[in-house]
Amino acid sequence: MEYLRNLGSVAVSTLVQKSGINLPFTLGLKVASCETFWSLYDATKRDDGHPVSVFEYDLIHPLNKTTSPLARNALRKLRTIRHPDVLKFMDVVESDGAILIMTERVKPLQNALQVMLVRGQQEKEEWLLWGLHRVSVALSFINDSASSTHGNIRTTSIFITPSGEWKLGGFEVLSNPKDDLAVLYTMGGLLPDAMAFASPEVKKSGWSALKDGPIHAADSYALGLLLHTVFNPADPPPPTVHPPHPPPQPSSRGSIPQSVFPSFKKLLHPNPKSRTPPKTFLDLGMTETAGDGSGFFSNNRLVKVCGGLDNFSLNNEAEKVALLRMLKDSASSFPPEFAAFRILPSLVSALEFGGASAASIVPLILQFGNSVPSEEHCRTVLTPLVTLYANPDRGTRMALLDSLPEYAEKLDKKVVVDQVWPNIQTGFSDTVAVIREATIRAMVLLSPKLNDRILNNDLLRHLARMQSDPEDSIRTNTCILIGRLGPTLGYNAKRKVLVPAFSRSLKDTFVHARVAGLMAFMATSECYDIEDIAGKVIPCIAGATLDKEKLVRDQAFKAIELFVKKLEAHAAAMVQSLCVHSHMP
Repeated sequence: MEYLRNLGSVAVSTLVQKSGINLPFTLGLKVASCETFWSLYDATKRDDGHPVSVFEYDLIHPLNKTTSPLARNALRKLRTIRHPDVLKFMDVVESDGAILIMTERVKPLQNALQVMLVRGQQEKEEWLLWGLHRVSVALSFINDSASSTHGNIRTTSIFITPSGEWKLGGFEVLSNPKDDLAVLYTMGGLLPDAMAFASPEVKKSGWSALKDGPIHAADSYALGLLLHTVFNPADPPPPTVHPPHPPPQPSSRGSIPQSVFPSFKKLLHPNPKSRTPPKTFLDLGMTETAGDGSGFFSNNRLVKVCGGLDNFSLNNEAEKVALLRMLKDSASSFPPEFAAFRILPSLVSALEFGGASAASIVPLILQFGNSVPSEEHCRTVLTPLVTLYANPDRGTRMALLDSLPEYAEKLDKKVVVDQVWPNIQTGFSDTVAVIREATIRAMVLLSPKLNDRILNNDLLRHLARMQSDPEDSIRTNTCILIGRLGPTLGYNAKRKVLVPAFSRSLKDTFVHARVAGLMAFMATSECYDIEDIAGKVIPCIAGATLDKEKLVRDQAFKAIELFVKKLEAHAAAMVQSLCVHSHMP
């Protein structure tokens, strides 16, 4: 069975085979695991095939029996704490053998850190600070709004989404001090390597010492250790064994940015009451005014982009223009996963509001779409663009039509027929002329993807009406389009439509429409029976040889010459055929 593929857990196998529980996901490869606690799997939702992750806690493993209350605490807290920077809970399956929690698709931070080692220094620093910003926001929420202590801030409790965003998990000991069953104070030491990440007061007096300190004390200290770890992965942690330990010295800064170092030292203050809370650390980082130890988040490019995109609908036009210009100018310098899975979906969402920004956003969507893996391109780029054809906003429609040359080739014929055509055809009757004209131009690109019914009936009916449009350029472009479509039309459509359509253009008051009619006749010269050339085409063209405009007259004589040569060639073939028959015995 597919959902047993690559499983290493007896508990999961037993759960599926003996319990009869219908899993809401299909398990894939194991991504990470430790001897005890959680194993992380890639998975897909069974109902829609969407990528997800599954955290499995093996209740059968002997070493896990004493720590199962931590796993249940993690499940309970993950269910109730909902925040954009917290790992998104989706579903859970529980049995006597295992707990399986389904979340958004993520990978461990440690895996992402290894990938970042080969990236440029500036890109790596930007990404690390962006991640620490998101962790600080999540911790501020947990400490202040949820009145709780996380108690397990480390690289193994942070997970990375496909967009590169950091999500806080690891809620095994997350506790509210008012909770009589708070596991942080009674079972905090059962976490793997618990003392390695513990604050000085815990190392001195045990986990119960946290009851007497500020609610943020343990998390602030752990945040400082995390900061040191991600920027200096090869260096030992600051000395914390025997408090009060000395503050970190400038010589130990390593790769920690100079602007962050003063705040970093305050996170590791040996006195819990003097330790900087995550909220204060966050506020210092977001301070706009320049100063020692401030602004390290507000000046971060990824933080700026996310803030601008998240608040796009609330920004004024000047702010929108500045953000979109910055995205355009620096598109190639963003991490590929950030561009494809963070910026791109936000731009698509921003387009839902339409307006003047659409003309700038659609080209950006296509530009950032180049970062999307080919297997994801249709779902991530093309599907949202196709959906936007149903948007009544004219700015959005114009932006889609103007950029059509960049994505028309990638559109599937069925998508064009079923989704694009029903919406785009409304443009033929739009009251705004530029929409009508852009719709006509779009048909040049989309007509090869239309079925015979639309091409020979629906589209031609629209174009017949467009030949009476009050705009000169629209009538001209309509004639040109019919000329291009001519060779692809069915035999009956050619005989019924082409000569009347081009004859109509020859009577147009606009000189270039008349020229277009003549050129369309020439472009479709292979579409007419020889009898129609003699009896319909040449008689229609002949009148144009006396047009008041020399441009039209010159084109008419060229057309006459072309079709007369066809008649001459046919007549010569007729003579030769007669000669052959006359010599037959």
